[in-house]
Amino acid sequence: MELLIPYEVTPRRDTGVNNAKLGIWLFLASEVMLFGGLFAAYIFLRMGADAWPGMETFDTHEMATRADQVLSVPLATLNTVILIASSVTMVLSWASLKMDNFKGFRLHMGLTILLALGFLVVKAFEYGSKFSHHVGPDTNIFLGIYFVLTGLHALHVTGGIIVNAYFWGPGTRMWLSGNERDKAHFTNRIEIAGLYWHFVDLVWIFLFPMIYLV
Repeated sequence: MELLIPYEVTPRRDTGVNNAKLGIWLFLASEVMLFGGLFAAYIFLRMGADAWPGMETFDTHEMATRADQVLSVPLATLNTVILIASSVTMVLSWASLKMDNFKGFRLHMGLTILLALGFLVVKAFEYGSKFSHHVGPDTNIFLGIYFVLTGLHALHVTGGIIVNAYFWGPGTRMWLSGNERDKAHFTNRIEIAGLYWHFVDLVWIFLFPMIYLV
């Protein structure tokens, strides 16, 4: 019996998508439950807190009444722009393969990886500013939530970088083989990786206002 690779499998009658796409959607559903539980915990903890964020500002040492007095909204805004741009380049990398433009794929996937690395660099500066003031996740509930949610998201960004870097480097052997089956399979993989990356970006779109602005 011949083993069919995902891109060759016809859409399932019950879902209308192939097995590879069904698999990534199921995985992302589990991720939604993970972050959804953490978001719910944030809401309940904040509702039960006597003061929020419940700590002094770093410059005036007065009791902060808003999260933006403790966190860096400009850096978070920059990271939001970076991730949105990376979603655009991710789509362009997949679209380049659909148009049989391998150089375009390498360019846009490379930009996606660089933007993701830039996100982590900005996040490292943001974390560094907190540690320089000798505060961390054990300081209070607010910072505990901040580090858990943003740290978990950063881990997902790191995972995306590793996957995309593989497809940008060693994984391109499948495309360069010149075999149409392999090229179609590779294009399918990039689409699946793109769905994961868009999810990571979407999580940040929710995290940014929830943690930094509200």
